[in-house]
Amino acid sequence: MLVAGIMSGTSVDGIDVAIVKIGGESFDLKIEPVGFRESPFPAGVREEVLAVSDTTVAMSRISQLNFLLGRLFGEAVLDACEHASVPVSDLDLIGSHGQTIYHQGRASSLFGFEVASTMQIGEPACIARIAGAPVVADFRPSDMAAGGVGAPLVPFADYLLFRHRVRSRVALNIGGIANLTAIPAGAGPEDVLAFDTGPGNMVIDHLVQAITDGTGRFDRDGRMASQGNADEGLLGTLLGDPYYFQPPPKSTGREHFGVRFAEKLQDWGLAENDLVATAAELTVRTILLAVERFVRPRMPVHELVVSGGGRWNPSILRPLQEGLRGTRVRKSDEFGIDGDAKEAVAFAILAYEAFHRRPANLLSATGARAPAILGKIVYG
Repeated sequence: MLVAGIMSGTSVDGIDVAIVKIGGESFDLKIEPVGFRESPFPAGVREEVLAVSDTTVAMSRISQLNFLLGRLFGEAVLDACEHASVPVSDLDLIGSHGQTIYHQGRASSLFGFEVASTMQIGEPACIARIAGAPVVADFRPSDMAAGGVGAPLVPFADYLLFRHRVRSRVALNIGGIANLTAIPAGAGPEDVLAFDTGPGNMVIDHLVQAITDGTGRFDRDGRMASQGNADEGLLGTLLGDPYYFQPPPKSTGREHFGVRFAEKLQDWGLAENDLVATAAELTVRTILLAVERFVRPRMPVHELVVSGGGRWNPSILRPLQEGLRGTRVRKSDEFGIDGDAKEAVAFAILAYEAFHRRPANLLSATGARAPAILGKIVYG
């Protein structure tokens, strides 16, 4: 099957579309990347997405944005097909993660009931109508209904792409949030450990945007961080966050490490470059802490396979390499998987599994009590 995967992550950098040929069954899938394209959001849309995420807002805005994003996702698929010289009529299936505007994996009390919830927007019916192919979307709720935290879901693809008979690997994605998948040598899917380690690029991005009044979106090449010094006092306070001590399964997002978190960091009154350097160091240390606390007691780490935008930030990658002596650090691009495309590829794979009515949640990653077929299928 020819499948398009759509991903718009917590950084809201743009709409990633990966086109993938997929064949076979379950953990013996054959995966061949065909094309990848990132489409920017039109003016104002990114700001609107951020404005409705994890906040109190009129439902009319969310409803309208849901349909607008569906349209934009569909158009991004058309653009990706054109860029890859693939007729859109050749697409058999589309998988869309959607744009997360709220995720609460752990239940809280509501009218005497314990309720966990999640919401991704980007109307799949619009995508299906524009692109002319069935769309699988809304992947997280099925796992949560089975008692999981609804994330991370990408480890299913990490296991398919990076498992090895004799090497233990950690697949690390540094997007808005950093997450890892620990795959012991010769592991079965039940042996995989996966969770969000904490902030990736999200806090850095928020700070850069605030410092530059929106003219900068991220710390390109880690320039601001490299010109500053991390504040150990602030880091010590931040590293006391209970999230870092909570054992997996666990997930986090903008509701924890979003704009309010970044604003609290600014209240410390650090110099601008020192503030960005502190945020970058927080990303590094929380990844290293996660490896030491939760991964190394279970397996050696022969290789770290890095994807996501953070892999290009020397202020993150260099200290990671230094902190993981004895571990070979590689980019997923070396394995034929574009590091910017990996999560879009993952949702193409998850859509393929849903279409074939096969469960694709790893219980060891999400904490679900039972396997679940992820996603809902919409036909155009």
